[in-house]
Amino acid sequence: MALLKVKFDQKKRVKLAQGLWLMNWLSVLAGIVVFSLGLFLKIELRKRSDVMNNSESHFVPNSLIGMGVLSCVFNSLAGKICYDALDPSKYAKWKPWLKSYLVVCVLFNIVLFLVALCCFLMRGSLESTLAQGLKNGMKYYRDTDTPGRCFMKKTIDLLQIEFKCCGNNGFRDWFEIQWISNRYLDFSSKEVKDRIKSNVDGRYLVDGVPFSCCNPNSPRPCIQYQLTNNSAHYSYDHQTEELNLWVRGCRAALLNYYGSLMNSMGAVTLLVWLFEVSITIGLRYLHTALEGVSNPEDLECESEGWLLEKSVSETWKAFLESLKKLGKSNQVEAEGADAGQAPEAG
Repeated sequence: MALLKVKFDQKKRVKLAQGLWLMNWLSVLAGIVVFSLGLFLKIELRKRSDVMNNSESHFVPNSLIGMGVLSCVFNSLAGKICYDALDPSKYAKWKPWLKSYLVVCVLFNIVLFLVALCCFLMRGSLESTLAQGLKNGMKYYRDTDTPGRCFMKKTIDLLQIEFKCCGNNGFRDWFEIQWISNRYLDFSSKEVKDRIKSNVDGRYLVDGVPFSCCNPNSPRPCIQYQLTNNSAHYSYDHQTEELNLWVRGCRAALLNYYGSLMNSMGAVTLLVWLFEVSITIGLRYLHTALEGVSNPEDLECESEGWLLEKSVSETWKAFLESLKKLGKSNQVEAEGADAGQAPEAG
């Protein structure tokens, strides 16, 4: 028994074809939106590629770009099919291919749904790539003469100013690396010598941060150096002084920014997916309704359209049986090939 059977007359078939034609062209616009979202996300990731460890994060924007292009192509073709469905002579050329086209549409909807889920699940991979990328970027903050790293200082400073953050996990991350270049250190100074000697790796480590970590909302001038020395500054306690520097780390700030982008794009992609599913269902009804016309010359006759020719369980059993037959046929072909090779070997 057919699933969700609906009766159609000529007027209903025409309305269905016209409605699907309009929906398909709206889906073309939706595909352009998905393509634009993927392109925007890719540009945003490219802007901060210097502080990202690998290119795995580009999987989602590339997928959105690809699905946007495919959406435009498939829906343009579907719009043409719906337009030609009103004319039996034009529809005849599409008739042999429509069933295969519907299968492709179903696969497209499955992939589009998975891409939408990836938008929500990308936060985990993005967190790891940002953690390592920011850590490596901070190490090259001082090396403005290193090829490929000449602009790392500018990149980190602009990042901390724009996102109101400091360090990887917090401002104390700067205490663990030498972010001041040797060219700006006076090696004849006793203080510099003592700091370098006190460090096993021979680095110049200070309890200070770059100027871009300063919070302009602080009521006092920014304190960049000797942050953990309360006696070095008047009326200062480093354990309670929170307005002087940005407290949030840049990894958390970037995760929040990209996370909000991903959630918004995932929601838009899900809406597009629902729209595409409704179009596929409508195409299935139009296909079966036109197939059910008993007399093609009598356009006024009624026909029946359905979603599945059999029930869900029967359709699933038929699908499994077709897979078994396909497997047996491949096995028979393989045995036949082995039998043909045996006499030659003899």
